[in-house]
Amino acid sequence: MPGIDECLLEAMALPGARGASLVDWTSGLALGTAGDSPTGDHETTAAETAELARAAAEFDSFTTTGEISGAIPGDSLPVEDLIVTTRAGFHVLRFVQTSFDSSVFLHLWLDRDSGNLALARLRLRDLAERLVLG
Repeated sequence: MPGIDECLLEAMALPGARGASLVDWTSGLALGTAGDSPTGDHETTAAETAELARAAAEFDSFTTTGEISGAIPGDSLPVEDLIVTTRAGFHVLRFVQTSFDSSVFLHLWLDRDSGNLALARLRLRDLAERLVLG
């Protein structure tokens, strides 16, 4: 099971990966970073992506009630990931379920021409499930 640094290095091995970070969305702080940052500053990027993650995690519009297959009726299902598309790239934010407050997410910045968005989502899901925090 990978720790933060190993997880980010695995994310950076994805085709088209330009930068990766693990961010606490309640504080806006980067817990770890690898590669480049779209703003040139990992802390600024962490704070900005945390605002987006916080909005998705806290607003009812982005959660689904348990009216889908396999869900308990009435239960709220958390956001799994967010994708933001720009002309030059993709930003994938994958929420990490933890035994404590689950307020962290993986952020992967992909080059639009060489990145594979579908592969990135699958790999980030796997990394988020295996990530060891503590």
